[in-house]
Amino acid sequence: MRFFKIREFNWKYIFGEIFLLFVGINLAIWFNDWNTSKTVQKNKEVALEKIEEEIKANLDQLLENSTLNQKIPAFFSDMNDIRNKDEDIITSSEAMHAFAKKYSEFVEKVDSTAMDNGLYRYGLNTSINLEITDLSSIAWDVSKSTGIFHEFGYDCLYDLQALYNTQDLVKNQMDKATEALRNKSMEELVGTLGFMKQLEDQLEDQYRDMLTSIDDCK
Repeated sequence: MRFFKIREFNWKYIFGEIFLLFVGINLAIWFNDWNTSKTVQKNKEVALEKIEEEIKANLDQLLENSTLNQKIPAFFSDMNDIRNKDEDIITSSEAMHAFAKKYSEFVEKVDSTAMDNGLYRYGLNTSINLEITDLSSIAWDVSKSTGIFHEFGYDCLYDLQALYNTQDLVKNQMDKATEALRNKSMEELVGTLGFMKQLEDQLEDQYRDMLTSIDDCK
């Protein structure tokens, strides 16, 4: 008759192995989460750095081109001041010299006919060039396409979205100004540039505010 001996298990050893396995798995999960979090944070910082560079470049271009383009309404306003009711430009040579010097980028040629009292009737050949402000949104678009923009935080995300929305409005007005110039509709051009200046001032403020606070997004 055979007798079977029941093997005694080393429960202490078994529980020790289970504990070590449990700890090992949790450490692996923790490390993986930590590594993922570190990668996300790094990607977030890179995205914000690119956006910051983009905003700086856009601000520089906005200020430069806006200054040049806003001389166009001033040019037509000053020219209307020296025109009479018949649309003739009649003024002194000193006044015309000052006018032509102030707007040298627009006045190409000046013809004159002498009149009484030291005044002259002038004919002007003018050329209007519009500086195209090509504001970039590549860094912002990439951050949205990769989904990393969700990590920016609500306030930061809200301000960035508002900033780029205003930027799109400025670009839209630039397209309208370009079309008006192409159609030689100076009245429409001046009106469009006037509205665009309001948007540009708003956008400039948004650019500066974001450059001041963008580190808070990180």
